Amino acid sequence: MTEEQIGKITHFFPHIPAGVIELEKEVKVGDTIHIKGHTTDLTQTVDSMQIDNKPVQAGKKGDDVAIKLKERVRINDEVFKVTQ
Repeated sequence: MTEEQIGKITHFFPHIPAGVIELEKEVKVGDTIHIKGHTTDLTQTVDSMQIDNKPVQAGKKGDDVAIKLKERVRINDEVFKVTQ
């Protein structure tokens, strides 16, 4: 498996829990992402995402997408798309 950096975390909402990713490359619902940081190491499938509180199926370069997460992440954690 290979990983390609697609963005970084810019916000985290612990009460939801969800994170906002500032995208450098496209990501779609169903993709597997890996979030890495000093204390973060989370791999999960993107089940749903939103842009401006509206559900979307994909985000492109320059978008800020919100994704529900299984664990806490931190601002500036790097986000990678995992490919076969």
